[in-house]
Amino acid sequence: MTVKPVPAPAAPEPWPAEAHEERAEETFDLLEYWRTVTKRKWSIIGLTLAITLIAALVVFAIKPTFRSTTTVLIEAQKNKVVGIEEVYSSISANREYFQTQAEILKSHELAGKVVRKLKLAKHPEFDPRQAEPPVWKRWIADWGVDVSAYIALDDEDKAATTDAAIEKRVVRRFQGRLTVEPVRLSQLVRVSFESDDPDLAAKIANTVAETFIEADLEARYEMTQKASDWLSESMRGLRQKVEASERALQRYRDAERIVDAKGLAQSGYTRQLEQFTGAIVEARQRRTEAESRYNQIRGIRGAPASAYESVPAVMSNQLVSRMRETEGDADKRVSELSNRYGREHPQMIKAEAELRAARENTRRAIENVVASITLEYEVARANEAAIEKTLEKSKADIQEINRKEFQLGVLEREAAGNRQLYEMFLGRYKETSVAGDLQSTIARIVDPAVATQVPYKPNKRQVILIALAAGLFVSVMLALLLERLDSTVKTSRDVEHRLELPVLAPLPIITERKVKPEMIVAQNPQAIFSEGIRTARTGILLSAIDAPHRAIVVTSSVPGEGKTTIAANLALAFAQTKRVVLVDADMRHSTLAKVFGRDPAAPGLSSLVAGTTPASECMFKAPEGDLHVVAASVFPPNPLELLLSKRFEDALHKLTEMFEIVILDSPPVQLVSDAMVISRHCTGTVYVVKADETPYQVARNGVKRLKHANANIIGVALNQMDFKRADKYYGEYTGYSEYGYRRYYDAYGGKKRKAAA
Repeated sequence: MTVKPVPAPAAPEPWPAEAHEERAEETFDLLEYWRTVTKRKWSIIGLTLAITLIAALVVFAIKPTFRSTTTVLIEAQKNKVVGIEEVYSSISANREYFQTQAEILKSHELAGKVVRKLKLAKHPEFDPRQAEPPVWKRWIADWGVDVSAYIALDDEDKAATTDAAIEKRVVRRFQGRLTVEPVRLSQLVRVSFESDDPDLAAKIANTVAETFIEADLEARYEMTQKASDWLSESMRGLRQKVEASERALQRYRDAERIVDAKGLAQSGYTRQLEQFTGAIVEARQRRTEAESRYNQIRGIRGAPASAYESVPAVMSNQLVSRMRETEGDADKRVSELSNRYGREHPQMIKAEAELRAARENTRRAIENVVASITLEYEVARANEAAIEKTLEKSKADIQEINRKEFQLGVLEREAAGNRQLYEMFLGRYKETSVAGDLQSTIARIVDPAVATQVPYKPNKRQVILIALAAGLFVSVMLALLLERLDSTVKTSRDVEHRLELPVLAPLPIITERKVKPEMIVAQNPQAIFSEGIRTARTGILLSAIDAPHRAIVVTSSVPGEGKTTIAANLALAFAQTKRVVLVDADMRHSTLAKVFGRDPAAPGLSSLVAGTTPASECMFKAPEGDLHVVAASVFPPNPLELLLSKRFEDALHKLTEMFEIVILDSPPVQLVSDAMVISRHCTGTVYVVKADETPYQVARNGVKRLKHANANIIGVALNQMDFKRADKYYGEYTGYSEYGYRRYYDAYGGKKRKAAA
């Protein structure tokens, strides 16, 4: 009969999806955290005590610090130095004002004054050159270790070579120890200082308050002095400006011969301007009339006298009119005589001579009139120009007088303004001088600091308690972190949740020295390990009731997990009721021959597969129990090829015909592929996992490889499990602990039967 592997559906059902949801819901399990803390309680206690001890050593090595506090009342009023009326006015007591005074108390300038006043730069507590080395340096020095070459000097220590640098560092350290706290809803401010010396702490706190008051008085006095000096200097300049402006005004009056500036408007220049204005109007009118007559003759000048007959300006002249009348009478007479006498008649000659003379007189009269019109026009124009020039000069004189009057007004106003400003500064100077004598303090000390003998810090009890709490917290967090980082399979629950396989039986650590671990079922059947093997046997039987397993392979992830021990003991357990053969299928590292006292060179599985030796000679009977064993015998050159051969399948078939159950011990899955090949010819696989050592990732990869080879994994044997620890720390109640199996077994006379045996 050929042995075939059980189909995949016959394999145990994977862990249901509800279990995964339940595990997700139990992620924040206080009980699990408590078990983790309980498991590592001694480590937690030890680390907590170590941290507390270190904190105690450090806190007792630190020099105690004392703190003294003085209470200062900030006045709500403060005098100013500008006006006498503001000296008696008060400043509104607002929050910003008191906060400003509190910040002044913490200022660098005030700290520097206190440092210089008390000469703290030379005090051993503040002077870096006199400072004691740190505690850890003193401890190292006490141990006799010279680490000076490895300890770098502080940059500030290197820089603190001058007095200014030392004072700067002392002031910074001073400010770090000074505390200024305004009291809510009051005008009080608490000034505190911390020091190694209680007397020095009280002295510095009081000095800070006193220096603050003195500094304010000095500042106000300096402001008053500066204001007085500035006003005095300004008054000197103003006085000089007043004198200079008055001298300039007087020089201007003398230079311009001004007696009364108001009489300038009533002087003769105004009347003269009015006369010249009327004259220019008349001159322009005469020039216009003359120009009109001149324009009538301008185009015909030099023409015959007859050409002027159409010019009204010439013809309207009385002389020309008389000459023309005379010429007309002479012409009329010539006309009358020409009808009566001839041209040669003396009367006619005389009349013609008179006519020519009349015409010549008319011509000369016209020429004289034309010349007089031209001359009249030129005279009128010249007269107009002269009057205009005189008028412009008069205007210029008046404008000059106006400019002088304006400049005079400017000088008078400047002199008056300088005089008024000088008088105002003189009054303010006198007020400031009076205000400088009215100094009032900005604050006063209401509760001076006193030296106390109770250290302010470190609070040793508080520090030790905090260190204890912090150490406990760190230890617990570290324990939880280590537990989270620990990915090994610890309990049956881990197997079921992470490998999704049932647990056949948890097996304890074998502590007995007088028996062989591989034969403990036969040599000590009452042992807890033996009972666990029998439980695993029952699980295997119940996993296939209708089709019992004929060939079972036992494997693990890596070496050292106890698969050979479990395979041998499982075979001994089955041999109590069935005919069983144990086969050492690990042809790379055989151990069963040595366990059962067989010569490793004797025929075994390799000889059986090769067919060189009969089956009866390849096996032997174990010394304990009714169990037959087939050792590995001589190792073949390539064990995997041997296992893949048809001969191995035939040999396994032959063994199943001879025995009811065949149990094979195979190599680890993660190292070689032998177990996957063997599992294909077997009806079931038992997977061995070592508790608290095998990471679940490694075991899961091994299970995955077997499933890919279509192996039927019956379940997991959780080996070398500490039952007491599992019950106590993991809540993994096995029933085999001191209060379970042993008490039950002793109640039925187990000790007596064991003693009798």
